[in-house]
Amino acid sequence: MNQNKFLPPLVCGFGAAVLTIVPGIKSFSCCMIVPLAGVLSIYLDHKINKTSLPIGIKSAIWFGFMTGIFATLFTTSLDVLLTYLARTNDFVQALPQTEAIVRHYKLNGMLDQTMSMLKQMSVDITTNGFSAFYTAGILFSNFIINTIFGTLGGILGMTFINKRTKVKI
Repeated sequence: MNQNKFLPPLVCGFGAAVLTIVPGIKSFSCCMIVPLAGVLSIYLDHKINKTSLPIGIKSAIWFGFMTGIFATLFTTSLDVLLTYLARTNDFVQALPQTEAIVRHYKLNGMLDQTMSMLKQMSVDITTNGFSAFYTAGILFSNFIINTIFGTLGGILGMTFINKRTKVKI
């Protein structure tokens, strides 16, 4: 396989990951940044490799999915690194408010077990700077979200490029 096939998703995935750890921009990561990275990934591949038109759906899905994979790996790595250095993160800061809200609903049974597990994750982060369960959780969450929205971005990019080139012809 052409090595240049991995370069646009890698670059765009890294760019999306850097933007998703910025506090003010973080909330737009799933619905704007990752899909735009998928669009940019397929656009860059089209420009670099002069791919034939129209761009196929398989190619668009592949580029979007790979952009989501790279965004997931880089986002998780950067989040774990920043958590290790700071010994805190959004999860640790939001846990007391989360517990208050959940306790307000008086959900018995598993609530105590769940809260004790979440508190242990918080303690691990504040003392060691790392929690394996937290890392696995954000890796899984980022994987699901980023690959779905990256794939949608790839398909959107395919549509944009194919439509744009048909107008010029």
